Amino acid sequence: MRGLTKSERQVERPSMGRTMLVIALLGLFFGLLGMGEIGEDALRISRNKLSPANASGDIVLIEIDERAQHEVGAWPWKRSIQANLIDRLSRAGARHIALDMIYDFHTDPGQDKALADAFARSGKVVLPIQFRSGDGDGAKVYRHSIEAFASKTVSGVISVNYNYQLAVWRMTYAWHVNGRIYSSFASILSDTQGAPNESFPIDYRYRMDSIPHFSAADVLSGRANLAGLNGKSVIVGLTATTLGDQYLVPGRGRYGGVYPHIYAAETLKHGAPIDLGWLPALAAALLICAAAMRPPRMRFQGAIIGSGTVVLLAAPILTEPRHLFFDIFPGLFALVLTASILGWRRYRTRAFINVATGLPNLEALKALRDSQDRPLIVARVLNYSQLAAALNAADERTLVKQITARLGVGTKELTVFQGGEGIFAWLAEPGIPVGHHVEALHALFRSPARIASKSYDLSVVFGVEIGSGRTMANRLGSALVAADEAATEGLKWKYHDPERQKDAGWRLSLLAQLDEAIERGEVWVAFQPQLDLATGRIRGAEALARWTHPEKGPISPHEFISAAEQHGRIDRLTMFMLDQSIEAAAKINRDYGSFNIAVNLSARTLARRSLPSDVRALLLKHRLPPELLTLELTETAAMASDGSDLDPLFRLRDLGISLSIDDYGTGMSTLEYLKTVPASEIKIDQSFIKSIKDNRSDQLMVRSTIALAHSLGRRVVAEGVETEETLAALKTMNCDTVQGFLIGRPSSYSGLVRHLQTAAKGRAA
Repeated sequence: MRGLTKSERQVERPSMGRTMLVIALLGLFFGLLGMGEIGEDALRISRNKLSPANASGDIVLIEIDERAQHEVGAWPWKRSIQANLIDRLSRAGARHIALDMIYDFHTDPGQDKALADAFARSGKVVLPIQFRSGDGDGAKVYRHSIEAFASKTVSGVISVNYNYQLAVWRMTYAWHVNGRIYSSFASILSDTQGAPNESFPIDYRYRMDSIPHFSAADVLSGRANLAGLNGKSVIVGLTATTLGDQYLVPGRGRYGGVYPHIYAAETLKHGAPIDLGWLPALAAALLICAAAMRPPRMRFQGAIIGSGTVVLLAAPILTEPRHLFFDIFPGLFALVLTASILGWRRYRTRAFINVATGLPNLEALKALRDSQDRPLIVARVLNYSQLAAALNAADERTLVKQITARLGVGTKELTVFQGGEGIFAWLAEPGIPVGHHVEALHALFRSPARIASKSYDLSVVFGVEIGSGRTMANRLGSALVAADEAATEGLKWKYHDPERQKDAGWRLSLLAQLDEAIERGEVWVAFQPQLDLATGRIRGAEALARWTHPEKGPISPHEFISAAEQHGRIDRLTMFMLDQSIEAAAKINRDYGSFNIAVNLSARTLARRSLPSDVRALLLKHRLPPELLTLELTETAAMASDGSDLDPLFRLRDLGISLSIDDYGTGMSTLEYLKTVPASEIKIDQSFIKSIKDNRSDQLMVRSTIALAHSLGRRVVAEGVETEETLAALKTMNCDTVQGFLIGRPSSYSGLVRHLQTAAKGRAA
C-alpha cells in the first residue's frame, strides 16, 4: 500500500542559492536599465496626492501669461518695458530676481541700454545659462546672455533633463563648466549650495495654488500689491501656452517651463533631499524573497511576499515627506519574480496532488501513459460530502487513510488516486477477478469508520472499466459513469457498459423522437403538490414533463427539455404541457375544489407573440378560471433581451393569469427586476432552501427575500423542502407555499388525486 511513487514525491527543487542569485541578477539588470521608470513615476504621483503640502511662500512667480500679452503686447516686449518690470520688483525688496529667458541677441541700442541699466540698478538679477552635452570629446555647447547683460547679473543654470513625457523629476545643484561652477536656478532661489553635477529628486507634493504668483501685467500697471516681496526670491517666466515653453508638472498637467525650477527650489527650501536610489529597496526585497523561499516557511510564502510588497509600497509614503527618497520598482520586480517562481513550483508540486490528503489526484491518473491493459476501478463514497462537513481537516485525513487502507486489502502495492466528492480510483493487476475483488471490498465497507471515538457509516459503490486502448481520461469517465449508475440502480458495483456507445445515434435523433413520443403518448405530465402553509391544504401543483421510452425507459427531463430549447423545438412540448395541465386542473377543481396549476415557460416560448391568445383558448376549452393558472418563468427567460419581450407577460397578466419567477436567486435577482416583471409570485430555488438549517448566508437570503417579496405584494413559494426542520423554519419566516419531497413527490394525475383524497381524509379525521 502506498500513496505516491518515489518519482511523484521527489519534486524538482532548484537550490535556494542558485534561485536567489538569478533573482538578484535580474533585479540588478532591471534597475540598471531603468525599466521601472514609468511605474515609479506613477507611484510617486499617487503618493504625492496622499500627502500634499503647502509651498514655503518664499519663492514668488511673476507670469508672462495670456493676460500680460493681451494688455502689454505680444512677447518679447520692448526691453524698456522689461526694465520697468525689474525696477518695480527691485523697489519691492526682492532678494533675487531670476529671469527664465536668455538675452542672447542685441536689439535697439537704446532699449538694450535701458535694460542693462535696470540690471545694474538692481544688482539682484539672475540670468540663465543653458547648455547640453556636445560631441564625443565631452565639450559643452551652451547659450547665455550677451556680455552687456551678463556682466551686470549673476548667471544660473536652467538646463534640465526631462523624460518621455517632458516631465522633470530631478534637478542639479550646480554645474562645473570650463573651470567655473554655476549654481542652478533652484539653488540660487532657495539660497542652497550643493556639489557640482550632483542631482536631487524634486518633491512635487506642494500645492500649485500655494505658490505666490502675479501676472506681469498687474506688476507693470501697479495693480499688484508687492509689499510681500521684501526678502523673497522672485522668478519671472513664460506661462502662456501660446509661447510654447511647457513642461509636464507630474500629477497636475502641462504648465510653463518655469515650474520645475520653482518646485526644485521649494524642495531645497524644505531641506536637502536624500536619494538612496533603488539598491536599498532591492536589497530589502531580496531578504524578503530569501525568507519566503526557506523550506520551513512553505506555508507562509504568500503571506511573506504579500507583507513585503505592502511594506515596500508603504515605506515611501512615510519617508518622502521627510525628504528621504528611494525607488522601489526593482524591489517589486524581485518580489513578483519570486512569487511567480514559488507559484510555479507549487503548481508543479501540487498539480497532481490532493492538497488536503497528500494522495495523487485524478489529474495524475489521467496523465498516465501506460497501464492500458489494467482494469480501472473507481470507488465513490456517496456520503463523503456529509462526512467531510462534519469533520475537521485532521479527521478528514484520518477518514481518507482508513478508506485507502480498506481499498488496499489483498493488494501488495497499490497507488490510490483521490478526486473530489469522495472519489477514489486505482488500477488493478491484470487478470484479477474484478467481480470477486470488488464484492469483497464492498463487504469491508459495511463496518463503520472509527474517527475520534465516533463511528461513521460509509456508503460506497464501485464502477469498473476493463482495460482498453482508450485514453485514461476516457476510461476514468466511463468508470465514473458506471459508479453513478450503480448508485442510481441500487447496486454495489457495475461495469462500464460499452453498449452505451451505441446510444449516440439515438441521442442525435432525440428531437425527432420527442415529437413522435408526444403523438404516441410516451410524454406525460407529472404533478408535484404544493402546500399552503397558512391553511395546511394542498393549494395546487407544479406540472413537470416526463418521457418514458418503451425501450430505454425514463429519459432525463433535463436532457430532452434542454435539447428542445436549444434547437427551437420547445413550443410543441410547452403547448402539450399547457393543454394537459389545464385539463387536469379543471377536473380537480370540479371534483375537489379550488386548485391551482403551475406550468413552466421557456424563453423561446415567451417570445411567441400568439402565446397569450393560445393560452386563453386552452382556458376556454377546458373551462378553467385564468386565476387558477400560474405560468413560471426563469429569471433569464423573462429578461432575455429588451423590454419589448415583456409585452406578452403583461397581456397574460391582463387575462387574469398569475406569473411566477422560477429559480429565484440563481439569476439577476435585483429589485429593479422584481419591479419590471409583472409577477405576483416568486419561487426560491431549492439550492437555497435545502441548506437554510446549516448555512447562515442562505438562511438570511431566504428570510430577506420573503420579506422583500411580501413588501412588494408578491407571494413566495419555496421548492426543495425535504425535512420537517426545513418546513418549520419556512413557517417561522412566513413563507406562503412550499413544495418538495416532504410534501409529495411528482406523480401521475391518478397519483395526485390519491394524494388529495388522503389529505382530505386526514383533515376530516
